[in-house]
Amino acid sequence: MDAKDILIEAHGRLPELVDTAVRDLTPEQLRWTPKPGANPIGWLVWHLTRVQDDHVAELLEADQVYLTGDWAPRFGLKADPSDSGYGHSPQQVAAVTPQSWRVLADYYGAVHARTREFLQNLSPADLDRVIDEKWDPPVTLGVRLVSIIDDDAQHAGQAAYVRGLL
Repeated sequence: MDAKDILIEAHGRLPELVDTAVRDLTPEQLRWTPKPGANPIGWLVWHLTRVQDDHVAELLEADQVYLTGDWAPRFGLKADPSDSGYGHSPQQVAAVTPQSWRVLADYYGAVHARTREFLQNLSPADLDRVIDEKWDPPVTLGVRLVSIIDDDAQHAGQAAYVRGLL
């Protein structure tokens, strides 16, 4: 198995994690928090999807999936390409109001499909390409892709934990 296949395998596990966290929850359950200021399931899944969408769109030099459809209004938001949830205040977290669990699953599914296609078209040399020199050491494409998977898996796990508390 080569590095690309490992990335595809790891990435391929995320849709089930997302689906398990959100399936059949009501909008109220998606916004529920175990205590004030905590992140609800809906925000966690929206955020992990926004980060993946933002990062992969940048790698493709293309528009984010979020901006190419009516996704933002379905979350009670305006389509802002810079809004991925980083640094959100409790008020901003609460403003993310998914219409249903399905909108979360569908948005993640659209982003996942784009990411999977991107991964399938990579060559081994692509993974070593430096894409961000602001870090020491500079970030390669392979490292960025691992970071996306890591971030998504952690947030999906958090969403599953909050669901368990529900």
